[in-house]
Amino acid sequence: MNYYLGIDCGGTFIKAALFDENGNIRACERENVAVISEQSGYAERDMPELWQACAEVIRRTVKSSEIPPHLIKSVGISAQGKGAFLLDKDKRPLGRAILSSDQRSLPIVKRWQAEGLEQQIYPISRQSLWTGHPVSILRWLKENDVPRYDQIRHLLMSHDYLRFCLTGELYCEESNISESNLYNMATGQYEPQLAHLLGIEEIMDKLPPIVKANQIAGFVTEQAAQACGLTAGTPVVGGVFDVTAMTLCLADNQPHKLNVVLGTWSIVTGISNEIDDKQALPFAHGRYVEAGKFLIQEASPTSAGNLEWFVKQWKLDYQQINQMVAALPPAQSAVIFLPFLYGTNAKLGMTAGFYGMQAHHSQAHLLQAVYEGVLFSLMIHLERMCQRFPQVQTLRVTGGPAKSAVWLQMLADLTGKTLEIPEVEEIGCLGAALMAAEGVNGDSLALKQHQALRVIQPNPANFDAYQHKYRQYRKLTKLLEQMA
Repeated sequence: MNYYLGIDCGGTFIKAALFDENGNIRACERENVAVISEQSGYAERDMPELWQACAEVIRRTVKSSEIPPHLIKSVGISAQGKGAFLLDKDKRPLGRAILSSDQRSLPIVKRWQAEGLEQQIYPISRQSLWTGHPVSILRWLKENDVPRYDQIRHLLMSHDYLRFCLTGELYCEESNISESNLYNMATGQYEPQLAHLLGIEEIMDKLPPIVKANQIAGFVTEQAAQACGLTAGTPVVGGVFDVTAMTLCLADNQPHKLNVVLGTWSIVTGISNEIDDKQALPFAHGRYVEAGKFLIQEASPTSAGNLEWFVKQWKLDYQQINQMVAALPPAQSAVIFLPFLYGTNAKLGMTAGFYGMQAHHSQAHLLQAVYEGVLFSLMIHLERMCQRFPQVQTLRVTGGPAKSAVWLQMLADLTGKTLEIPEVEEIGCLGAALMAAEGVNGDSLALKQHQALRVIQPNPANFDAYQHKYRQYRKLTKLLEQMA
């Protein structure tokens, strides 16, 4: 039996899971990784601590599996996209990593938008302008921290950095770097014109070579092997953007299905063989792991992270919350929640809040509004994606809220669509392991052929109530956009 290690580095945890060649999980360990926010809008991560946490979860996973390390044939890494992990001339971390949830560059992005730069950039990069892109972070550093900017020698993203720690080799992986606003979606190469338009042209020679997700990008070094318990010389593939990793695990990408990821982010994805220039909306595109295909997505950091904040404040557990929400009539409360604690898919600068509270409302009503608000924000992305994929009847759903039957039923009733929930453990790790298997075997079909699906049907009796409240949510956000 051969084994494949998948690592998943997200916004809150880093996890490692070991899969056998039939896709069965043999061991999994996780470690919390802190997001450092010492100023408003900042979201950073200590890079050496991240590597230490990564090495520790690998070591514990290998140990608890009781699988001899030499039977682990390859390693893949899935991680959150965007952000900036910077190294100096000695390949040492250049300060803390700046994560994709960082918003310090908001004034710069607003200025670029006012200057009409988005209209010049999108036809090349197929990306809108956003605070979490590497280009926005780099321009902020150029304007506000010149000594640090001048010391940059290598620009990486999260899984690029962890791969470097494992192998000592520097690459940028394609599914992630293709969404950086430094990449020409048509040519599949870095694009100097983009860097010039954004005023960071000197960064072009700081970009490592591009590696594909399933391409072997190096081998575990002796030093890394000692730290994490792997065998030196184990192949490590390019890895994959976590959204792509999750999409990979959803088994089939048929025209009547869209993929929904509910985690820190609300994400709706579909796969296309082409870039459709006739579309009026500026959909974000990324290179998919299959040749000639594109990952098309709508996304914002407006999902379950909002609930996590309230869980910490009120010290509730998820079972309690589900019971409280389930006891209330669907969509009858006047309370509306804007799920913008970590960002927005409305106007830049908008923040979270409740509206419509009265004295008779309880904690349960607020929690119900959080559940609804997260789905209303998702609904905006879903409506847009249905313009690109008009045949959609089914949503395949993954992420934390997929563990809540109450939340899932709410989503089915709001959209009127059938939900399919893959019964996959550690889906980000599995996506990384799929790429690891492809890197050494040429395919990964065996790893995902045994997936089971749970199906949830919408209750038509609740559709009108949810749609009415969704319209109220949209009216409220439109009004508040005028103040942002």
